[in-house]
Amino acid sequence: MLVWLEANLATILTALVVFGLLALIVCAMIRDKKKGKSVTCGGCSGDCAHCRAEHAAKIAEARRAKAAKG
Repeated sequence: MLVWLEANLATILTALVVFGLLALIVCAMIRDKKKGKSVTCGGCSGDCAHCRAEHAAKIAEARRAKAAKG
């Protein structure tokens, strides 16, 4: 058993690192979902045309506010 572990140590460590990174990504996605963020359409109901329009309006408003300040 010890010989097998020594022969496969690099593979085992690599797999542990990959699974650890995967776990961190999944946890971050779950945390974002709970905060209302999402990978697709910002967590909306699926009306992506609406989401893009709303997002564009927010960007335009932020640019106008920034221009008014400076």
